[in-house]
Amino acid sequence: MEMKIRYQTLLDKINQYNTGEKGITRVAYTNEEQACIHALMRLCKDAKMTVRLDNAGNVIARREGRNNELPPVVIGSHIDSVYQGGKYDGVVGVTAALEIIQRFNEKGIVTEHPIELISFACEESARFGVSTVGSKAMAGRLDKEKYRLLKDRDGITIEKAFSLCALDFTSIDQASRANEKFRAFFEVHIEQGPVLENENKKIGIVTGIAAPARFIVTIFGKASHSGTTPMNMRKDAFLGSAEIALELEKAAIREEVHGTVATVGVLDVQPGAMNVVPGEVEMKIDIRSSSIESRTRVINHLYETISSIELRRQFHIEAKEISMEDPVLLSSELVDSMKQICEDKQLAYKLMQSGAGHDAMNMTGFGPVGLIFIPSEDGLSHHPNEHTELEDILTGIDLLEAVVLHTANVLEVNDEFNKGRNYF
Repeated sequence: MEMKIRYQTLLDKINQYNTGEKGITRVAYTNEEQACIHALMRLCKDAKMTVRLDNAGNVIARREGRNNELPPVVIGSHIDSVYQGGKYDGVVGVTAALEIIQRFNEKGIVTEHPIELISFACEESARFGVSTVGSKAMAGRLDKEKYRLLKDRDGITIEKAFSLCALDFTSIDQASRANEKFRAFFEVHIEQGPVLENENKKIGIVTGIAAPARFIVTIFGKASHSGTTPMNMRKDAFLGSAEIALELEKAAIREEVHGTVATVGVLDVQPGAMNVVPGEVEMKIDIRSSSIESRTRVINHLYETISSIELRRQFHIEAKEISMEDPVLLSSELVDSMKQICEDKQLAYKLMQSGAGHDAMNMTGFGPVGLIFIPSEDGLSHHPNEHTELEDILTGIDLLEAVVLHTANVLEVNDEFNKGRNYF
């Protein structure tokens, strides 16, 4: 019971950093997110970890091992949110990492490998249209010049957002640790879908992660008076965007067998007056799949549709690719380890793919990666009603604790009560 109360208190401490009245809004590189980051750093220091903030805004906390020359076992996720999101997405992974560090401290556990907790910056694409910025920077995979002038909905560039947080975007490449190796990387995350709940499984062991391709498409029509412009003389940019959205839906449905999806998540219509035919529309499009070939077919159809609409409606349309990530396979060795632990603990689990992207996918260059899912009530995520039962979170943390102890190599237990116990 004491452990439940401690974890719930930790979760509540993080989620008090929020703006707005509906759900959680703690968007990357904002005052609320930065305040939350510094609170997390204090909590990590209280847990006797050394803490630093890198050039991308990632929090890196370290618990020393017996042999600090060995590669660390790393646990990470994120604390930024979408606009009006939920209390669990990302935050569960960071708080789970801190909870197991507190457990190790209580039990006097000494590991051979050091253990790191990482809270990655800007995992969500909500603000700038690009995701996993912090983990990309750490992996040395971030195209600085491509991202520099990306703007949020208020016209603030990512470079400016960095400066408002006392960070220097020009030095973000110094966050790279691409020449290092990790013993392993783990992430715990809510499923963000209905599968585990529907199949009554407590744990999802992820074998691979689908990856997004993202585009900004701008349609240039001609603004005109809605009452005086005949229908056959209009250049309505919104209608062009509607055609693109419907064609994307058709293309994704044709690829359903591959789990491919396509979404128009943002539509900015200008000039935005009821009595004016829209003259310009900006669309933000997300296409993702675990099959590169399937995703490519949808992307090709997007470009074919754009060309067709340009010709037929006499528009000028610009399409800009802002990210193109590859699907990744996760460590079969760690999958097997987690399966064994679940079977030993009699936990109902499922091997599954992740349709959503995660920071874990950028960590595969450092060493083996394991991703653990726990159920999402009604499959809701990125929503104020997002919910995961406390018992399910603690089950995921128990699995994480066992696999981290196994991977980091327990050398000794300095607490008499816990000596001789089997932690994995």
